[in-house]
Amino acid sequence: MIKDKTLIKGKVHYVGVNDRTKHSFENMWPLPYGVSYNSYLIEDEKIALVDTVDACYFDVFLHKIKNVIGERPIDYLIINHMEPDHSGSISLIKHYYPNITIVGNRKTFDMIEGFYGVTGEQICITEGDTLELGYHKLTFYITPMVHWPETMMTYDHTEQMLFSGDAFGCFGALHGGFIDARINTDIYWNEMYRYYSNIVGKYGSPVQKALQKLSTLPISAICSTHGPVWTEQIEKVVGIYNQLSLYEAKEGVVIIYGSMYGNTEQMAECIAAELSAQGVKDIVMHNVSKSHSSFILADVFKYKGIIVGSPTYNNQLYPEVESMLSKIAARDIKGRIFGYFGSFCWAGAAVKRITEFMEKTKFEVIAEPVEMKQSMKPDTFEACEKLAQAMANALKSK
Repeated sequence: MIKDKTLIKGKVHYVGVNDRTKHSFENMWPLPYGVSYNSYLIEDEKIALVDTVDACYFDVFLHKIKNVIGERPIDYLIINHMEPDHSGSISLIKHYYPNITIVGNRKTFDMIEGFYGVTGEQICITEGDTLELGYHKLTFYITPMVHWPETMMTYDHTEQMLFSGDAFGCFGALHGGFIDARINTDIYWNEMYRYYSNIVGKYGSPVQKALQKLSTLPISAICSTHGPVWTEQIEKVVGIYNQLSLYEAKEGVVIIYGSMYGNTEQMAECIAAELSAQGVKDIVMHNVSKSHSSFILADVFKYKGIIVGSPTYNNQLYPEVESMLSKIAARDIKGRIFGYFGSFCWAGAAVKRITEFMEKTKFEVIAEPVEMKQSMKPDTFEACEKLAQAMANALKSK
């Protein structure tokens, strides 16, 4: 029964673990639903383990492996991705299975030695190389910068299963089951947007190259290193990754603002009200002092329009706004329509600083920025409404 519960298809088993204690992924991104670290066993004449898990879960991991194969040795450890939440147990696996052969590419082995000092029997693969386990035949595809330089994917021709590394993954621990057909997947869709925008977001072009490389493969299951095993909803998952990596977005507006005493917030409220009056239905407002940047980034990837507002603070931007703009710029997002506003008490700098940010991006700026001294007055209301109208018109024209 234990083996049946781990079975995905044929002789391929799920041996991943769940992390329900970590507060932040990479010590930055909140995990309200936890996260899974997925690993897979292919049971054949030769046994292959695909990726490992975070080292702090190794005891659970080893127990799951032995429940499937007993005391049989593992012949191959295939490393699709070297980030420590997946590679952290390599040296421990090597300890328990000293004769194991590690399979990876040249950059994989540079990192294995650098992180863990592990050497020994290795198979260094290149694009299109194959490995036969008996009944199962595996082919390897190099997918650099999805989202590290060593990343690759492993395709099982026998079961038409793709072991995709971090690609097609999402935040969220798995509750009981691990295959999409057996669980309620509702929570994972927003977590997929957040995972992509936070972790993979900068690398749209490499993701597109990977999608094109894999486009001719018949795929019955996508086995990512985070989140559910996708079998019934493969088309939706690939569609989301395709859309996000093309930086395509819905007709809507994200308003991102900072406010110390509420005056700048009133500018944001005025803009939002006019957007609604102009027929824009999807409007998301984020106060940077409350909304975590993780959720703001996800919405920036979802929606076409971005409007940013900041008070002047020490002759600079409000610090949390500045930090947010830095995170947006680091992801090299394309095809967005941008507007902005700022406020000051005695010396204005916020609008000037956002203008400097804009010069480094590829966004389309609509309308003149709105700058307010001290508090809302009739001319400020009018200027905010004009900014909203320009955004609404730009969205409709697109």
